[in-house]
Amino acid sequence: MKSLPQPHSAALLGHLPRWGAEPLKLLEEGAELGRQAGTGLFRLHLGAQAVVGFSPAWNRLLLGDLDTFRSAGSFSRLVPHLAGGIILTDAPQHAPRRRELNPVFGKAAVESLTQRMKAACPEFVSGRVPEADALAWADQAALKMLNAAYFSGEFDEDLLRQFLAPLRRDFPAPLLPRPLVRRRVEAELARLARGRRSDLLGWLSGQAGGLTEARISLAAAHDTSTHALAYSLWFAARFPQWHAPEQHPALLKEVLRLYPPAWMGSRRVARDTEWQGLHLPTGTLALYSPYLSGRDPALWAEPNEFRPQRWKAAPPAWAYLPFGGGERTCLGLHLAQSLILTALGGLPPLQVRWGRPEPHPSLTLGPRGPLLLGVRH
Repeated sequence: MKSLPQPHSAALLGHLPRWGAEPLKLLEEGAELGRQAGTGLFRLHLGAQAVVGFSPAWNRLLLGDLDTFRSAGSFSRLVPHLAGGIILTDAPQHAPRRRELNPVFGKAAVESLTQRMKAACPEFVSGRVPEADALAWADQAALKMLNAAYFSGEFDEDLLRQFLAPLRRDFPAPLLPRPLVRRRVEAELARLARGRRSDLLGWLSGQAGGLTEARISLAAAHDTSTHALAYSLWFAARFPQWHAPEQHPALLKEVLRLYPPAWMGSRRVARDTEWQGLHLPTGTLALYSPYLSGRDPALWAEPNEFRPQRWKAAPPAWAYLPFGGGERTCLGLHLAQSLILTALGGLPPLQVRWGRPEPHPSLTLGPRGPLLLGVRH
């Protein structure tokens, strides 16, 4: 591993200061070094040695070999909101658990929830307020629509907001346990689950560990949906020719290529392994980046440009990973897509007033904001 290139680092703290201050610049610098070396790999020192790759072959390795590359040692275990359930379940238990959960989050099940999500989606602007911050609106819309899908809108909205708020803050806020709020959320989940329900909570509550899966999947869904929706509004305003129901799927795919909310993925090497002549010892932190893969000039024409028309063709295999890939494809893929496309479909023509769309990486990748939009007349 010492033969791999690495970006500039501090003498004692390695790459931790840059990881905290400028992670995207750090990754982009490392990726360029990896391309120059011809390996598509670079190393980082993040308190432990880490190997970062962005090629389709590397992505397929990490997401396909579940016996060697384990989720239980990943970054997610450090975030109390995400530390558990299917997210940290590894082989051989992962496949049967996914078979149990897939019908709950499958396309047919999510389609049955679309109308209630549509009804819960708030208006973007009113007559008295002709403009709005797309980021703040997306946060509110995602919360209300997820409340409708999971709980038929019956979960206390103030408690829900209090529970999800730390995930939207910069580190170290997402890493801090909040046992009092968590106990209140778990009590509310248990109370709501006692009734006969036709929503995600009702479908999950009949399974072993279902309430835990509801709590964790909700936390995973909120900020990712918020940020993808906010960016979708921004680009719909900038490129009005793509703001039409038949164009929204391509718009969303392009947004997720450029700004994947899950911008970094991690696995822990469970056993010594070799890959293209590189020895990966047990315990190595192996990282993949949907952000880097989605902008790799070897894979995409004009990779930094917003070009939804590129989706007339299939993307390169294992290069487009906003929802992961393989057996570990995100459980909430259909839910997130339905939420965002439903929200977009109800919006009027938009125009940009002012904004700060530059990506701000924290637990998820989103626009720094605000994104002030008005109605196009």
